[in-house]
Amino acid sequence: MTTTSSTKQQTLAAPLTFSGKGLHTGVQVTMTVNPAPADHGIVFRRVDIEGQPTIPALCEYVTDTSRGTTIEINGVRISTIEHIMSALWTMGCDNAMIDIDNTETPIMDGSAKAYAEGIARVGLVEQAAERRYYEVREKQVYTIPEKGVAIVLYPDEEFSVSVHVDYNSKVVGNQYAVLVPEDDYASKIAPCRTFVFLHELEPLFKMNLIKGGDLDNAIVVVENPVSDEQLEHLKTIFGKKDIRVTGGYLNNLELRANNELARHKLLDVLGDFALLGIRIKGRVWATRPGHFANTEFMKQIRATIRREGVKPRFKYNPRVAPVYDVNEIRQMLPHRYPFLLIDRIFHIDGMSIAGVKNITANEPFFQGHFPEEPVMPGVLLIEAMAQCGGLLALSDIEEQDKGNYSTYFLRIDNVRFKHKVTPGDTLQIECELSAPVRRGIASMVCKAFVAGTLVCEAELMAQIVKNK
Repeated sequence: MTTTSSTKQQTLAAPLTFSGKGLHTGVQVTMTVNPAPADHGIVFRRVDIEGQPTIPALCEYVTDTSRGTTIEINGVRISTIEHIMSALWTMGCDNAMIDIDNTETPIMDGSAKAYAEGIARVGLVEQAAERRYYEVREKQVYTIPEKGVAIVLYPDEEFSVSVHVDYNSKVVGNQYAVLVPEDDYASKIAPCRTFVFLHELEPLFKMNLIKGGDLDNAIVVVENPVSDEQLEHLKTIFGKKDIRVTGGYLNNLELRANNELARHKLLDVLGDFALLGIRIKGRVWATRPGHFANTEFMKQIRATIRREGVKPRFKYNPRVAPVYDVNEIRQMLPHRYPFLLIDRIFHIDGMSIAGVKNITANEPFFQGHFPEEPVMPGVLLIEAMAQCGGLLALSDIEEQDKGNYSTYFLRIDNVRFKHKVTPGDTLQIECELSAPVRRGIASMVCKAFVAGTLVCEAELMAQIVKNK
């Protein structure tokens, strides 16, 4: 069932474990989808690697879209994530930690059927936090004209998707598929399997792909007559004694729907759109969509969201003990009065940080800026964001060594001041890495809020340097 109508975030009621082989790698893999707290998002964790590195399921970490969607951080990757993402997100799961012991998710039967059945079996639980939505205000378009690809996102009160595929195939023909809020995803979309055209098989094998592909987890479309010699070759490739062409498909005697291929493309769209990280209120029309177009469009939408501004990702509760108080911050940053502009850090993970600065009338800069109308200088807003971002950049350094390193900012781009900051305000600062830290260089997007309203934003680049 499609359960995205709830206004509250949801997670699984119990863990789910799936085992099988990866479609492209052929490796055996076990994947466990665990419940996660509110505002966690969907995150993959490589439990087979020392330190168990994590990768948030977000479009900015997509590094490969050849026959599947791959996310990667610092050389750690997980591929073919679109089916599990499609099932989790569309059935209403906002937060999950996915433990996986290899580089690729299990392909199962080539669809999201097993995933959807598992989610339905254990159920979902509602969480206290509200869901975050991107409300589409104007039509947005992504196209690849030379390939006939077009994805259009229209304003609407609810999320719906329409997909049209046409591969100039006499077997497939023109196919359409639609998912609207009242549809049952688990029965209509989830069982629809991945597909490939016969003429694509040989190049894919030569590209070292589909090592785990067989006739039990993929539909193979046959456009032209197949010779006995070709059939013998296919028997060798798939390790099967009996291979035949029936109704334009290889060994697939019965499709699960007359438009199964379009429905599978819709399944993929849902999985790739989940990488936006927040839910969409809008209507999607997609012609010949693919993983590259889907994820590039989500990157485009993420940029739009940044331009339009969003509410803070993290909720500050002054009653909860901070991750770092001001004394701990002083041990990590060299700044001192009157230039230490972070009072506490209340959230930090591998990719983001959130902290606060309480603005009082006693701030020394108010003596001259301006005595009769005190306003916090914009350069100090940027400095406060830079100090918060510096703590994020240092987060991978061992705790006892943090005081031995400093961050020096190399660039400040796309600065925008939205509102004044005055005495009595509590400045909430959030920074998120826009790319993994490489060679001591950290790039991040920083935002500052007062009472949930964006007051300043900027893109910062810093270098981590060991102190002399």
